[in-house]
Amino acid sequence: MLPATPIVFVVDDDVSVRESLEPLIRCEGWRSQAFASADEFLAHPRASTPSCLVLDLTLPGLNGLELQERIAGDRSDMPIIFISGYGDVPKTVRAMKAGAVEFLVKPFNDDDLLSSIRQAIERSQSTLAAQSKLRELRQRLVSLTPREREVMNLVVTGLLNKQVGAKLGISEITVKAHRGKVMEKMRAESIADLVKMVGRLDSATSPGGRSGKSPEA
Repeated sequence: MLPATPIVFVVDDDVSVRESLEPLIRCEGWRSQAFASADEFLAHPRASTPSCLVLDLTLPGLNGLELQERIAGDRSDMPIIFISGYGDVPKTVRAMKAGAVEFLVKPFNDDDLLSSIRQAIERSQSTLAAQSKLRELRQRLVSLTPREREVMNLVVTGLLNKQVGAKLGISEITVKAHRGKVMEKMRAESIADLVKMVGRLDSATSPGGRSGKSPEA
């Protein structure tokens, strides 16, 4: 299966900017989709391929910074490159602190924009790959029985089979059997590997409990 062609979304109310950027983007082998407003962009179905957003700071209705804030929570795989007709240090700082890849002032150099887009797409690809791995880990976690999760949560803290058995009130042999199933189902090659997996799951779960206890599919 061939990798999906990255999409560069452009949101700018200036039709001349949209028309000039589309062929530039396509010449690099990327797909381009342009919108005249933030609302038009938000109404478009979310992309499941590597992508980035070239976003004008000043827009009718929802402005660029407001759009950045709106999509920050659920579109972390879509880095933003801001473009603006004037330099505004406070807004530039705000955009960059919120995770923007670059802030370019019009008229900008085509090579500068293309370089920023390449960087943004690489970031998008990395984010999507990490999200895919996390989804796979969560699916493996769901396959564990409650007892296997209990054993796993204790094993990754460094406890020996005998100690895990004492805490759970089961025999060392039973712990060993559950531990083997955990390693098999999680596809962990070693305890160190399992510790990394659990750490990855924990870091992606909101505070309030180990993901092994309350997994999210």
